[in-house]
Amino acid sequence: MLAKNAFYAQSGGVTAVINASACGVIEAARAHTDKIANVYAGRNGIIGALTEDLIDTSQESSEAIAALKHTPSGGFGSCRFKLKSLEDNQREYERLIEVFKAHDIGYFFYNGGGDSADTCFKVSQLSEKMGFPVQAIHVPKTVDNDLPITDNCPGFGSVAKYIAVSTLEASFDVRSMAATSTKIFVIEVMGRHAGWIAAAGLLTEDEGIPVVGLFPEVAFDKDKFLTAVEDKVTQYGYCTIVVSEGCHWPDGTFLAEQGTRDSFGHAQLGGAAPVVAGLIKDALGHKFHWAVADYLQRSARHLASATDVDQAYALGRAAVEKALEGKNAIMPTVVRTANNPYAWEIGEAALSEVANVEKKMPMDFISADGFGITEQCKTYLYPLIQGETYPPYKANGMPDYVTLKLAGVPRKLAGFEI
Repeated sequence: MLAKNAFYAQSGGVTAVINASACGVIEAARAHTDKIANVYAGRNGIIGALTEDLIDTSQESSEAIAALKHTPSGGFGSCRFKLKSLEDNQREYERLIEVFKAHDIGYFFYNGGGDSADTCFKVSQLSEKMGFPVQAIHVPKTVDNDLPITDNCPGFGSVAKYIAVSTLEASFDVRSMAATSTKIFVIEVMGRHAGWIAAAGLLTEDEGIPVVGLFPEVAFDKDKFLTAVEDKVTQYGYCTIVVSEGCHWPDGTFLAEQGTRDSFGHAQLGGAAPVVAGLIKDALGHKFHWAVADYLQRSARHLASATDVDQAYALGRAAVEKALEGKNAIMPTVVRTANNPYAWEIGEAALSEVANVEKKMPMDFISADGFGITEQCKTYLYPLIQGETYPPYKANGMPDYVTLKLAGVPRKLAGFEI
């Protein structure tokens, strides 16, 4: 059997470790050139496949590919582009198969979250119907940690570490100034429907920080919240609040909803932190500062979790290995086998059970008052933020991140409008 080419693409919001998964995919493929001739990457994600804008990764040196493991963001470019259902827009899926046929692509590795798992599953189904089988393997990635079945998602551990450390450091700052100045610090973190990242910020309570968490899983109760904050200020002299961007009122409206929607149809949020800070100022009168972690939390490779880097790389390699075993329409997963000391192994899940399923924090991870986390949650979180794997630094003091050549592959088909 002649070797086929592989297609790899990055999807959605990038992370500090998605490139580690890319490194795992490409290095594993290069170790099996008898079955995988080359890896083509989509320039700017799946759009690169639709527009036949492919990147020839064989033009990148082994040193450059290895450097992806310590380089943040998406080395090949990502996109927020969701393919519609097969029924609504079959032409896009058929275009993918046409491009795969033209470039002899027999393997599809899609590195992303829930939407990309859905796309990957549909491609596997349609390729069979069109008589050009493509082994479609989803490589998990999402800072929100909301993919089902896998114990955790690559990208989350590093965001969790960054938020835990940053919340602690900022809280030390507030504590030192609280007697005469700022008494409230509010940090807003990512997490539209799941409070995993916000929960990481509450690990600071083990360091003696008075902290209140606001999670998407718990409807926002203004009066109860203000009472909790005032109790902390009375007892400690200051208080830190970690608020998820998806914090919402009892009717489901986000605290920060702007009334507009993004390309995925999600409500665009304008910032929960200033809303929360304003409520505290109006009701309690305390001086405050607020910050939105935004891109900083998901791009902070300088403070990445070693656990997260190792898992991201391993899942990238596993995707290739499972494809070579003949697997299709699956996602390699992290299976936790022990907590202390932490141990894990690679498993797998059928994409039919992953696509369009969102994993929220279990309610037994959230304290009874709705503003904290339980010991069970801490047992889950701490192993995921353990270990440091710093990037190399240049003589000028800046991290030595790689920028790839991104050499294009000659097109063979007519253009395509998306």
